[in-house]
Amino acid sequence: MSRLSVRQWSLAGLAFCVLMMAVALGLEHIVGLEPCPLCIFQRVAVISAGVVFALAAIHNPAGRLGSALYGVLGLAAVGGGIGVVSRHLWLQSLPADEVPSCGPGLDYMLDILPLQEVVNMVLSGSGECAEIDFLFLGITLPGWTLVGFIVLALAPLGMLLSAFRER
Repeated sequence: MSRLSVRQWSLAGLAFCVLMMAVALGLEHIVGLEPCPLCIFQRVAVISAGVVFALAAIHNPAGRLGSALYGVLGLAAVGGGIGVVSRHLWLQSLPADEVPSCGPGLDYMLDILPLQEVVNMVLSGSGECAEIDFLFLGITLPGWTLVGFIVLALAPLGMLLSAFRER
């Protein structure tokens, strides 16, 4: 596996991002599960990683610097997603009396507040993000998303391996 090119790692990562978004959109539009603000931030992280992988696949850098740069950028996007999903899982683990109250909807906050304040409010938590609407094999959706991000991290790690393996 360490002999895959940056383009191959990028295409694998991009394909997994597409799969993750297909599942998320299927759960929203087919099953009817509405995403909470933290779910939307997780989608942003998946899309960000997908953009990095798409650019890396198109560019296909031959040198170590380009490979390492795309690997670090991809790992940053995936790491951001892991951070958000970890916060989501923490909120879901709180006892009912410690769950933060529900705030205004994300669309409303984006309309009236600066972006940094919206990000701070969403990451500080909302009662709607603590609700567990769906379990699969006893694991919540944020739990499965964490598994997805961990698997997705293999692509930028593979890109970094490609950058630093002996040429």
